Amino acid sequence: MELDFLKPVSADIISYTEALSSQHFGSKVMMHSGTDFPDLSSVRIAIVGVLENRGKHLGYEEVDLNSIRKQLYALFPGNWDATVADLGDIAPGNSLSDTYFAVQGVVSNLIKRKIMPIIIGGTQDLTYALYRAYDNLEQMVNLVSIDSRFDFGKHEGEISADSFLTKMLMDEPTNLFNYSNIGYQTYYNSQEEIDLIEKLFFDAYRLGEVCANISISEHVFRDADLVSLDLTSVKSSDSGNFVTFTPNGFNGKEVCALARYAGISDRVSLFGIFNHGNSAQESVLIAQIIWYFIEGINYRSNEYPFGSRENYLKYTVPIDDDQLVFYKSNKTDRWWIEIPYVSTGNNKLKRNTLLPCSYKDYEEACNQELPGRWWKAQRKNML
Repeated sequence: MELDFLKPVSADIISYTEALSSQHFGSKVMMHSGTDFPDLSSVRIAIVGVLENRGKHLGYEEVDLNSIRKQLYALFPGNWDATVADLGDIAPGNSLSDTYFAVQGVVSNLIKRKIMPIIIGGTQDLTYALYRAYDNLEQMVNLVSIDSRFDFGKHEGEISADSFLTKMLMDEPTNLFNYSNIGYQTYYNSQEEIDLIEKLFFDAYRLGEVCANISISEHVFRDADLVSLDLTSVKSSDSGNFVTFTPNGFNGKEVCALARYAGISDRVSLFGIFNHGNSAQESVLIAQIIWYFIEGINYRSNEYPFGSRENYLKYTVPIDDDQLVFYKSNKTDRWWIEIPYVSTGNNKLKRNTLLPCSYKDYEEACNQELPGRWWKAQRKNML
C-alpha cells in the first residue's frame, strides 16, 4: 500500500542504464520501471527520490534527480555484495503534509523490511518525515545532521527546511533521544541556539574542529539511526552550487568521508541528502557521496548490537569515588563507554547501555577528566 506512492524511474534513465556496460553500477541496480517492481526480498539498499522543495526556496521550481542518477550509475561499484534497487520518486502532494505522509509510509515500510533507504530530496524539512517513519517502530531515534545550521525556528506555522528540528522537539510523540550536529558554523547560529544545544545535552561539532580531524565524527555516526545531509554545508567551490552561495564549508573529499563513516555505522538505518542546487556540478558530487555511503554499508563490521564480551577488551578507570568502564573491540579497535543504569529518576533507558566513544575519551578518563559525551549521556538519560 505505502509503496504505491512511488513513481517509476523515468524511461530516460532506464534507456541510459541499458546502454552502459555490465561493469557499471547502473547495470547492477534493480529498477522500478513501471511494468516491473523489484522483488524486495533480496534488496538491502533502496534509492528513493522525493520531488519536494516547498520547504525552502532553492532557486529552481522543480526537483530533477535524473542528472544525479546518471552520474551515479555511470560509476563503477566496489567489491560490493549488497543488492541495490532504485524505487523511483515520490511526487509532491497537494500540501507539504501530504508529501510527509507519503515519505513516512514508504520509508517505514522499507525499514521494517530491513532495507536501507537512501533518500534524495528536495528540501531538508523532509528530515521531519524521515524521523516520523520511526513512530511505528517503537524506538527512540538518534539524529545526526551534517549541516552549517541547527535548523531551529518558530514552532507555529508550517514546517520549513530551517525549522524542522524545533518540530521534532515539540511534536508528540517525542521519540528524539539525541541530536548531533556535524560542521556547524557559529555565525549562522544565534548564541541562544548554541546555548540550547548545551542545555538539552546534544552534541555539536564546529566545522573547523571536524576539518582538522575528520575521524572525530566516526563515533558520532556509530550511535545514529538517521543521518541528514544538507548540501549547503559543502562550500560552493566544491559543490558548484552558486545559487545558495557558501564560501566556507566541507570540501568534496571531507563530505564523502563523512558519508562513508555513516555507511560503516552498524546502527544507521536511513540516509537523506537535501538542499542541493540542481546544478550539473553538484550532481557529480552527490553521486560520489552516495557511492561512498554504499561503500561503507558493504564494509560494516556488525558490531551493533554489541556482541559477545569475549571479542572486546574491558578497561576500568577509577575517577574519584566512581569507575568508568570502557570496551575496545578486538576486531576494529573501536571504543565504547558504559552508561550505568540508575534506578531513581525517570530514565529513558532501563538498563546499562554502551555509548560509542573515541580513544581520546579513554585518555581523558585516565587523566581524571570525565568525557563530555559520557556526562551528557548520563544527564540526558535522567531527563
